[in-house]
Amino acid sequence: MTAEPFQTGTSWPMPPQDGYTVDDLFNLPDLPPHTELIDGSLVFVSPQRDFHMLALYLLERGLRCSVPEDLRVKREMAVVLSRKSAPEPDLFVVHASAVTSRRQTRYEAMDVVLVVEVVSPESEERDRDTKPYKYARAGIPHFWRVEMKGDDDHPVVYVYELDTVTRSYVATGIHHDRLKLSVPFDIDIDLAEIDRL
Repeated sequence: MTAEPFQTGTSWPMPPQDGYTVDDLFNLPDLPPHTELIDGSLVFVSPQRDFHMLALYLLERGLRCSVPEDLRVKREMAVVLSRKSAPEPDLFVVHASAVTSRRQTRYEAMDVVLVVEVVSPESEERDRDTKPYKYARAGIPHFWRVEMKGDDDHPVVYVYELDTVTRSYVATGIHHDRLKLSVPFDIDIDLAEIDRL
């Protein structure tokens, strides 16, 4: 499909009447890094806070040290949920069998075990409502939402598990100082370590 540029002199493409598709996302030239596709619309990522970077690093390191051999940790890559939605989770865990190439640009929802979103001011609604709803509808079994809380701006991790009957997430815990879980695999992360990073 070919998108028409705006007439105002900008080079941004005019969205198609029915919205963009996953194929468009991967074929449109010169999109900004980390562009997401949500319901056929392109979403551009704003600059992130220091908290976002540190929380991502802390959780990524913890996940990489904990995942079983048959799983892999990925960050900031597209996960195809449907023909018109391919968000880019902050972190996610996939089955190792889904990793097919170093040139790979996307993963399918059916290969994802866990999705992690670190909430930013500009992404609050997407990270709290839109994305979890879509991840659950796509059948991703586990979702973590990370928020900055308290006077010390520490991470709080909200943990959810998929109810396969309702295809929605059910809260299974809120973790303030330590993220210690046995599902989807054994993990133990000292969240207060953010102060030492």
